[in-house]
Amino acid sequence: MFILVLGSVLALMHLYVWKRLVKDTTRPGRTRWSLSALVGALALLLVGTLFVPRVFGVTESGWLAWPGYLWFGLLVYLFLASLVLEPVRLALRRRFARAPRVASPVSAASPEVTADLATDADPVVDRRLFLARTAAVTAGVAAVGITGFGAARAVGPPDLLRVPVRLPRLDPAFNGFRVAVVSDIHLGPLLGRAHTERIVRIINEAEPDLVAVVGDLVDGTVEELGSAAEPLQDLQPRDGVFFVTGNHEYFVDDTAAWMRELERFGLNVLRNENTRIRRGGAAFDLAGVNDLAGESRSDPPDYDRALAGVNPGGPAILLAHQPVQVTEAADRGVDLQLSGHTHGGQMWPFHYAVELAQPSLAGLSQVRDTQLYVTRGAGFWGPPVRVGAPPDISVLTLEGGLGD
Repeated sequence: MFILVLGSVLALMHLYVWKRLVKDTTRPGRTRWSLSALVGALALLLVGTLFVPRVFGVTESGWLAWPGYLWFGLLVYLFLASLVLEPVRLALRRRFARAPRVASPVSAASPEVTADLATDADPVVDRRLFLARTAAVTAGVAAVGITGFGAARAVGPPDLLRVPVRLPRLDPAFNGFRVAVVSDIHLGPLLGRAHTERIVRIINEAEPDLVAVVGDLVDGTVEELGSAAEPLQDLQPRDGVFFVTGNHEYFVDDTAAWMRELERFGLNVLRNENTRIRRGGAAFDLAGVNDLAGESRSDPPDYDRALAGVNPGGPAILLAHQPVQVTEAADRGVDLQLSGHTHGGQMWPFHYAVELAQPSLAGLSQVRDTQLYVTRGAGFWGPPVRVGAPPDISVLTLEGGLGD
């Protein structure tokens, strides 16, 4: 169903872009045929980008993924820019249509010649072509500029955000305790080992006490991407690195193989379980639940199991990939949930759609007595473009007590 819906949407977007940027801007002939063939070839490129990695493997398809996904991003903004210009185009077209016609010399020619040349000589048609070409150039310049900016932001280094978080039940012994939160790294055909190495370097330089990797690490198998994830073993927090699954971990055939590989790298995988973090005689509980997508693999989130045995008088922090899971966390008295998944919307204006499905797009918010922190993620999925949603790695500094 997802493939059917996505394919239908992409087909309609290509058709609309072809209509506005090719058919409306050219007269019948070689130029229109050539540009139509180019749009068709780009559509096939995008189809290949989406399906070739499934056939030939993730690491072997990078040569196709880069141009294909960049075209995906450009297509989105060509479509949106053309839609934005639609009211202006229609208003000007009506105005041109009401303008007085100027007598054309072809009107004195034979009916056959008049029929052949009417299109070229009709001032209304000329005005419409001028208007269509102006709109197409405007949309093209805007789309290229936005996509270029978004691509530079997506492939550049993630922002390092430092966020203070007060937990009333946290023992003062943990004041200043730093938790690095990273999510949605999305190793795959576009992001590899160098991406992981940069993330590890940024996190280590921040000197956190604990690292939480909250899902969507990979888009491929261990055989394809194990070496790309390997630098995670160089993370050096005092109290360990913890991982919970995201929905993309269940898109691969063998989720368990990845869990074993991450444990080999020194990550503590929390699959509906918890552990206790100590500072002398003080402690807080850190729990992790599987992603909602685990239900399709008989590996669903189990909140009661994940929180079994936690200290009811002390704070509990829950790692859960999707922010929407905070409802279950709040029902069970969790103090803080750390999540990702949203990418902050990744490409404006899609954050409006994400906000319909999730309780928070990014940052710190409150759901009843539970605080929710959502990172925008350090990678991207699909188009290597981020507009209005820069990538980030967040370092939360915990403070205990009620404060002033």
